Amino acid sequence: MDFFLNGFNTLSHGLIGYIIPFLFVLTIVVFFHELGHFLVARWAGVKVLTFSLGFGPELFGFNDRHGTRWKVSAIPLGGYVKFFGDDSEASTPSADTLKTMTAEERSVSFHHKKVGPRAAIVAAGPIANFLLAIVIFAALFTFFGKPSQTARVDSIQENSAAAAAGFKPGDVVTAINGDAIESFTDMQRLVSTKAGTPLVFTVKRGDEVVKLTGTPQLREIKDTFGNVHRVGILGITRATGPGDTVTKPVNPATAVWLGVKETWFVVDRTVAYIGGIFTGRENADQVGGPIRIAQISGQVATIGLAALIHLAAVLSVSIGLLNLFPVPLLDGGHLLFYAVEAVRGKPLSERSQELGFRVGLALVLMLMIFATYNDIRHVTGS
Repeated sequence: MDFFLNGFNTLSHGLIGYIIPFLFVLTIVVFFHELGHFLVARWAGVKVLTFSLGFGPELFGFNDRHGTRWKVSAIPLGGYVKFFGDDSEASTPSADTLKTMTAEERSVSFHHKKVGPRAAIVAAGPIANFLLAIVIFAALFTFFGKPSQTARVDSIQENSAAAAAGFKPGDVVTAINGDAIESFTDMQRLVSTKAGTPLVFTVKRGDEVVKLTGTPQLREIKDTFGNVHRVGILGITRATGPGDTVTKPVNPATAVWLGVKETWFVVDRTVAYIGGIFTGRENADQVGGPIRIAQISGQVATIGLAALIHLAAVLSVSIGLLNLFPVPLLDGGHLLFYAVEAVRGKPLSERSQELGFRVGLALVLMLMIFATYNDIRHVTGS
């Protein structure tokens, strides 16, 4: 009896602790991505047949007054919007169907619209992801303020980049490469992304201002949940005492600007990481898939709802950016085809597009397999 109770408790913990936070985060991100496609399509006069959260068999849904089927499907790992004229969920056309359409049907067909509206509809998904992130970050800054802690150096690790640069206890960093540093956290975040890159630090030392040049070292660190990250480390620490951390209130206009900066930070960090993989500076084992996202969602959920919503914003940026990659099957691949069409004055041949989508599908499947392999290694610790 105890065995079955323990099994039930473990299952319940897995369901509540990982799956529910994962679905919460992913549903928000996917919904707004597809909503971007949907709203611009409606604006452009395209008939939308289906708005689906998830893939596979429909679990439940309804039809709106415009004839769109809104539904939730069985496999909750994404979603899609299907337009009139699409032959599949990937928005691939059927040449035979397009040729037999009436004039009325062509007026609401996605594939009969000019290249500009089609590009706008496709780009609206990733753009919606970036806007969602900005709104979430701005809301968090508005309601919770911005924590601030002076970028003071209290101790220096031996043989570290900071020691080599000449840092001393009591130094206060005010700028890095000419950009103002408002808090120790700001400094940490910038340094963490610049491993191997020389940085010029403007330091207030007593009554004088000095400039020091330091190169962060790439090291592995563990977060509070035991996850390993490779980041740039300078080798300085900041002791935290009562009253050291101050939460500054933020007005809505400033919050929006901070939301934009936070969104750009995620974009910049993601692009730098991907570039680092190709140059050999970064290890591809940090690429994760649904299992890793579910694990992180469960871990972050233990901190609180605000932290989970913050994760949704970060994930929204990542998905928006991923979809802009010029890979056929993704939004960026469609935009690449439309760019070629705009230059040529006519679409690519049906055979070329079909070949492109097959290559894109193969690349996406390989990425999914690789990410899942990394996830399994991460979870099993192998």
